Amino acid sequence: MNFKGFLLVGAGGAVGSMARYGVSLVMNKFIVNPFPFATFTINVVGSLIIGLLFGLAGRQQLQVGGYLLLASGFCGGFTTFSTFALENVTLMQKGQSTLALMYMGLSVVIGLLLCRVGMWLAG
Repeated sequence: MNFKGFLLVGAGGAVGSMARYGVSLVMNKFIVNPFPFATFTINVVGSLIIGLLFGLAGRQQLQVGGYLLLASGFCGGFTTFSTFALENVTLMQKGQSTLALMYMGLSVVIGLLLCRVGMWLAG
């Protein structure tokens, strides 16, 4: 068992979770809209970051410890599928199925695109 790896993932996850909370607080204070902009932004930015990290790791420009800290830890704590799911269910329960479908589609398409852009930026 790699205790150092657990600590790196935990430390990155703690920072990522706090960053997600901070971004949500700031965005929700300034953007009042039924569309969940905070979670959307967090998830697509996280997709870009993890793509970049994956690309750097593939080029041997990011050590295993750095990947654990930043990709598994930070991105794992920063992005949130469970909140994404809850927000979509809530939108549908409120009769906003079109908005929910738009949120789902944009999240998946833009998330995948930005992940690929991150990999491309890494070289």
